[in-house]
This record gives sequence, C-alpha cells and structure tokens, in this order.
Amino acid sequence: MTETAPSLVQHILQRIDLGQLNPGDTLDEAELAETFGVSRTPLREAVLYLEALGLVRRLPRKGAAIFRPTLEEFLAILEVHAKLEGQAAGLAARRLSRQGAEELEAAVKACEDHAAKSPDADPDGYYQHNLRFHACVAHASGNAVLIDALKTNARKLLAYYRARYRFQGAIAASATEHRDISRLILDGDSAGAEARMQRHVQFDQVTAMDLLAALS
Repeated sequence: MTETAPSLVQHILQRIDLGQLNPGDTLDEAELAETFGVSRTPLREAVLYLEALGLVRRLPRKGAAIFRPTLEEFLAILEVHAKLEGQAAGLAARRLSRQGAEELEAAVKACEDHAAKSPDADPDGYYQHNLRFHACVAHASGNAVLIDALKTNARKLLAYYRARYRFQGAIAASATEHRDISRLILDGDSAGAEARMQRHVQFDQVTAMDLLAALS
C-alpha cells in the first residue's frame, strides 16, 4: 500500500462503525480523494483492501459500494459471527481479570440503565452501550486473532444490529441478556457463557428478513 492508503481505510471503517456508511451505499471516490487530497491510486488500494475483507463490493458501472448481503449471505455471516462471539464469551469466562470484570460490569450496568430510562427510545445511543459490552467480552477473551476476526465480521452486520434496537422491546431484552451472559462469565461457566452468547447474537430467519427489508 502507498503511505496514505491505510488512513483512507481507517476513515472508511470509521464511517461504517458510526453508521455514516450503510449497506448498499456507494463510496464517493471523488469526495474521498478531495477530502484527503490524494490521487486515485491510494484510494483504489484502500478500496481493494476493503473488498478483500468482504466489506466493499464493486458494482458494474456504479463503482464501489458497502457490502449489502442477500438473505442467504446474511444468515451465513450471522452463523459464523455467533460462533465467534460465543467463543469469545467462553474464553472470557476462563480468563477474566479483575479489571476486565469491573469493565464488564460497568458496560452491563450502562445497558440496564438505558433500558430502564428509555426502553424503546434512542436506539442508536443504546447501540453504543451494546458495542461496549461486546468489546469488553472480546477483550477479556485475551485472543488478539479472535478479536480481529470479530471486528471484521461484525462490520458486515453493524447496520443490522443497530436497526434491531428500533424494534419494540429489543433494548430491554438485550440488556437482560447481557446480564445473563455476564453472570455466566463471572461464574467461570465457559460452556454456558459460550452457548448463551451464541443465542444472544443470533436472529431467526423472519427477523433477518425484516432487518434486510428495513435497510434495503
């Protein structure tokens, strides 16, 4: 990669993480080139790198766009993601440090507080608490390779998880499930934490179809 390409990659990833780029959105290559004051070469390299990660797809005569899965692709990615999240929770139950336990408790409490005060309001705000909870669990796993895999895979689903919290009752249910998972991790129940986390991040096919439709 040229010197500026990694900065372009991080900028695009940040836009995805913040919901400024959603599935199906095209990348405005002219705007990016102007913003960063770069030629098309580093921009092309950045797009190729994101394409290799599966986060961007090139569309005939339309340039590059943020990956938008079909239902089959969505369910396949979700199946893998659930396994990764479950593995992280299982490892966290075995490896949780005192500091990790404190951070996990703070993240769970933030989710519960939001659910108590605004059970069906500010879904984007709750989603930030949700991200913190999952980041705490991933970090507690102590496995850097697993954490990287989780980040890449999660970015293909971020917009759909964010949209999930617009559904009535979803925030309260999520906060309750976070507490259940944290108890299992704190109790050192590796198998239980792994299984509970997998159930937590999975969607049934009907919910998946609703989420895909909401962002189509």
